[in-house]
Amino acid sequence: MTAGNAWLSSTSSTTDPTTVSGGKRGARRVLIIDNHPIVREGLRRVIDGEDDLFVCAEADTARDARVAIKERSPDVMIADIGLNQGDGIELVRDVRAHYRRLPILVLSSHDETIYAERLLSVGANGYIMKHATSEEILVSLRRVLDGEIYVSHDVGCNMIKKRSIARGTYVSSDPIDRLSNRELQILHLIGKGMSTRETANSLTLSIKTVESHRQRIKTKLNLHTGTQLVQFAINWFTGQETGTHRYRIDAAPRMLMHDEA
Repeated sequence: MTAGNAWLSSTSSTTDPTTVSGGKRGARRVLIIDNHPIVREGLRRVIDGEDDLFVCAEADTARDARVAIKERSPDVMIADIGLNQGDGIELVRDVRAHYRRLPILVLSSHDETIYAERLLSVGANGYIMKHATSEEILVSLRRVLDGEIYVSHDVGCNMIKKRSIARGTYVSSDPIDRLSNRELQILHLIGKGMSTRETANSLTLSIKTVESHRQRIKTKLNLHTGTQLVQFAINWFTGQETGTHRYRIDAAPRMLMHDEA
């Protein structure tokens, strides 16, 4: 992937995408969006090894993903949350708004218990972790292509549990669940080391708006200073990247019953 040509097509632009995909007649066209070249390469090898699937393009930013969708007309999009430029949650929301029938599968290393339901709520059709096997990834791709929703067993059970609580309002024990999608995005970018100005530019927001979100994040997470917020965000982001939880907030989560609300 070179500068000025940030998305790559697997076929010549003169190839008819409705008839032949990389020599596979009738194969489904897959767009890969991830900021790690080695991940894109691995996914390409897995997907291109199937008779019914074919990688039509790759992208590592939200902007280039939109270009690739328009230019290559994929049958399914598989995307990570973390991108070199832009935000994965906003990308999913935007793609769903403009391409209502395009299946979207999120493949990420970020904790599914935090992100899966959020991504489904903004338009994703499935969520799978990067530590999944090749077979599981292929199953999830075919599921969303068939119009189904794909999540792990644990996420599915948790979603059912939340919806089955008839007499009260469920309050999660994880403090991150207190954050809105936008606040979670901003916490993610703070954890990556972005300043308020850089965060504002990345999300196309004003600095004042980002500062307001930062204040709300501190309130919800019981943090008192900007330094505490930055340290928390870095520890949380590092934990997401490594698959460990390295944050702690003293709180007493409980179930709020209707009589108490």
